[in-house]
Amino acid sequence: MRVLGVDPGLTRCGVGVVEGVAGRPLTMLGVGVVRTPADAELGLRLVAIEQGIEMWLDEHRPEVVAVERVFSQHNVSTVMGTAQASAVAMLCAARRGLPVALHTPSEVKAAVTGSGRADKAQVGAMVTRLLRLSAPPKPADAADALALAICHIWRAPAQNRLQQAVALHATALKGRTS
Repeated sequence: MRVLGVDPGLTRCGVGVVEGVAGRPLTMLGVGVVRTPADAELGLRLVAIEQGIEMWLDEHRPEVVAVERVFSQHNVSTVMGTAQASAVAMLCAARRGLPVALHTPSEVKAAVTGSGRADKAQVGAMVTRLLRLSAPPKPADAADALALAICHIWRAPAQNRLQQAVALHATALKGRTS
């Protein structure tokens, strides 16, 4: 499975591509950051993020896009910018018919480090180790994007089995009421 992880942000939108399957060594295919100037008009910043993500999609051809799920923060303007960048990533994927998976920050941290409360340094260190890199990706947004992709590769098989079980159960219940 090839996954594009996106750590959404208006100033720095982390992107990283990881390939592999759960239980086997994973391979990083690319990592970077789509940057926009903080003083640029919002619409132009969103277009720049879209163009950057489209370039990553063209170059790496992922099968899935994993995006960090936006959650409430104290700073409303920060959460709005994150949500807008997240929506751009989801739009780019949907336009290509690619599935989008949303993962919470604590879910990603727990998958990669074993603790949902890990700090950025711990996430970076584990991403470096898991992908056999010589140094942690910089900035942290890039490492977070790789962590999102890793989380999705590791959790997708269990999530798929759960969805199939729920669908089977719903079908069985529907058959009883017919």
